[in-house]
Amino acid sequence: MPPATPQYDALTDRFTRIHRFAHLQNIAHWDQQANMPTRGNEARSAALAEMAGLLHRLRTDHALGSGLDAATGESLDDAQKANLREMRRQWDAATSLPEALVEKRSLAISRCEHAWRSQRPANDWAGFLPNLKEVLAISREVAQRLADRSGLMPYEALMDQYEPGMTTAKVREVFGDVRTWLPDLIRRVTEKQARETVLLPHGPFALDAQRALCERVMQMLQFDFSAGRLDVSAHPFSGGVPEDVRLTTRFREDDFLQSLMGTVHETGHGRYEQNLPRALLGQPVAEARSMALHESQSLAFEMQLGGHPGVARLLSPMLVEAFGDQAAFMPGNLHRLLTRVKPGFIRVDADEVTYPAHVMMRFDIERALIEGEVEAEDIPALWDAAMMELLGIDTRGNYTDGPMQDVHWADGLFGYFPCYSLGAMYAAQWFATMRRTMPDLDARINDGELGDVFGWLDTNIWSQGSRWTTDELAVRASGETLNPAHFKAHLESRYL
Repeated sequence: MPPATPQYDALTDRFTRIHRFAHLQNIAHWDQQANMPTRGNEARSAALAEMAGLLHRLRTDHALGSGLDAATGESLDDAQKANLREMRRQWDAATSLPEALVEKRSLAISRCEHAWRSQRPANDWAGFLPNLKEVLAISREVAQRLADRSGLMPYEALMDQYEPGMTTAKVREVFGDVRTWLPDLIRRVTEKQARETVLLPHGPFALDAQRALCERVMQMLQFDFSAGRLDVSAHPFSGGVPEDVRLTTRFREDDFLQSLMGTVHETGHGRYEQNLPRALLGQPVAEARSMALHESQSLAFEMQLGGHPGVARLLSPMLVEAFGDQAAFMPGNLHRLLTRVKPGFIRVDADEVTYPAHVMMRFDIERALIEGEVEAEDIPALWDAAMMELLGIDTRGNYTDGPMQDVHWADGLFGYFPCYSLGAMYAAQWFATMRRTMPDLDARINDGELGDVFGWLDTNIWSQGSRWTTDELAVRASGETLNPAHFKAHLESRYL
């Protein structure tokens, strides 16, 4: 019979209650972005701020803190100790912030994000700036309070909320290395691809046919529609809770690949959430380990699988059925389309070779913003200079496709952007490991057998939740901590 752990058991009850309230908060937030009518925003923003305050009170309850201290002395097994570690991490973050600041932040980001939806297509940087400045000021205060508690630098303290244990120095080291070889790789790949013939699909592509195609591809990728759904939003995202995963995409009649690959990306997030350790749902240890690991799943689906010739063969007949027979939908041509490298304005539409440039420039800008080295008014000039340096693209005056294209800063998600490229590096590392342990993996994918990929990800990533630190999970899965060399090797192998 296991030893009695009354203090720990009381904590699990409290965190289950927090999870249930957060469930309602997440669904209300999804609805705000996917379904809510425009005039509902003020009331919804107030309701979400109220919920943020309620959850903050639950997460900072004095009884929770004393329970954490008391449970430390109980006879816990390794899994319970890991859960207690994650409880403590959440407690430390929550108690760093006063409730008034939490509610103020919720209201500011709701207002900024809602206005951004119409300001972005209108190229209205001047209208966007006041709301962004308010979000930035609050984010700086949050960062400083987290830094005071943790001993980290302010930006690093924000990044730690998404990627525990990652340091600014490590990100700079990794991104600094990428900067030494990425421009030349982009040049070599684009020169190589310029000699290839690629047929472009002819539209328009009916939106209802696109949606049906996206849902069919999600089924191919084994998304569980009994525990989730696909909707439309201004910016694609994955939300909800593991029991009810909400994915969104966006459609254009002239380009089906944007919605299709965006959906594949979000499906990777969704499958991770749906396969977190169900027996422990409601506990911090059952949550995703980090956002870089989360992005490693979305990019494993979108880039590693999405750019594989075997997946192009699977998609080809689906496109013919959805849009009619076109030579552009033949597997070989479709694969060339899916792996086309061309510097562009939009991060979410970028190929996997140029994608890191988008992330590195955002990291540089948002770190400087949070550390007080630059102000929100400086963003356009910094953006224009970085886009020209890294991708040779002139973005002057184009705020829609420039610094207003992403929702992250409007949503106060400073510190998140590095996770995208770190995730791409982890995804390459996972597939390098799979190929080492399953030498015929590519042949299996070419034959349309994706189950072995999903099985490996489930065993090594999804089912582990937050049982291990990120470094421990990476070592257990692949034999080493993050090794960016796998990412470079993957790009060179696929594109050169």
